[in-house]
Amino acid sequence: MRLEEVARLVGTEVSLSSAAVEIRGISAVGDAERGDVTFLGNLKYLPALRSSRASAVLVPMNFEEPVPPILLRVESPTTAFGKLIDFFSEPDPSYTPGVHRLACIAEGVHISQGVSIQPFAVVESGAQIGTGTVIGAHCYIGQKVVIGEKCLLHPRVSILARCLVGNRVVLHPGVVLGSDGFGFEYLRGKHVKLPQRGIVQVDDDVEIGANTTVDRARFGRTWIQKGTKIDNLVQIAHNVTVGECSILCGQVGIAGSTKVGRCVTIAGQVGINGHIEVGDEAVIAAKSGVVKSVSPKEVLIGVPARPIEVYKRKFFYVERLEKFYARVRRLEEKITELLQ
Repeated sequence: MRLEEVARLVGTEVSLSSAAVEIRGISAVGDAERGDVTFLGNLKYLPALRSSRASAVLVPMNFEEPVPPILLRVESPTTAFGKLIDFFSEPDPSYTPGVHRLACIAEGVHISQGVSIQPFAVVESGAQIGTGTVIGAHCYIGQKVVIGEKCLLHPRVSILARCLVGNRVVLHPGVVLGSDGFGFEYLRGKHVKLPQRGIVQVDDDVEIGANTTVDRARFGRTWIQKGTKIDNLVQIAHNVTVGECSILCGQVGIAGSTKVGRCVTIAGQVGINGHIEVGDEAVIAAKSGVVKSVSPKEVLIGVPARPIEVYKRKFFYVERLEKFYARVRRLEEKITELLQ
């Protein structure tokens, strides 16, 4: 296709002299060849772009660096490149509406129009599945579960009894909603299990990554609010609330009854204590351990997590301890010499 067609796809323009340049595909900056379109989503790739063989590159509106590829200025290079991935790539798998003959559907299940239920899926009594939803192979839908419209449950998702799932929710393979919360009381020399009778509620437009688990509440609900995106291998304990449009990266663990605000970013392998609050728009850096409540818009890092300005100061001194030690030793030697 011609470069001017690519420009139209991403909502920008090119000069007449570049309009007819032939485009054959897309590629990352370092792998691009002639005929490819690439993108600059992070300035750390600028050195690679300066030597790139790509024919064109998606860049931010204010980009002015001289580079070999033709510039396509867009508001968000990463988002625009996503449109090109959709255009040049194979389409997502499609699912024919209907219940596969190898699925197991109990009596009293309500299945709306356009639902697709794949082989070996199990749907228990009283469950409701909304219009256009796909239930992948080997999924388990428990009793009285309610799933909204246009959801996509990839293979081997488990949603246990009475949990609620909104519209346009995507659950990747191995997701478990509604497993028992980890609640025990130590009595007379043994651990006594506390009943876990609540539910999990997942609101509209949530996406949850592979092998992530969200425990049901001890009472009430564990609640993932609208628009939140959760990565793979995340553990969310009972009675946790995660606010709207938050991001939880891989291997995050959140202990019970913690409240996470809206638009919070929690990076990989963060551990968060139970019964605390994380304020709106807070950012917690990777591998941090959060032991007390976090103020709105606060940026934390470290174990235990502390404000990033405090962490930088302490890190500055710790990194220089060896030099400080050497200076003290030299001063001690000089003092010893003077005293002799």
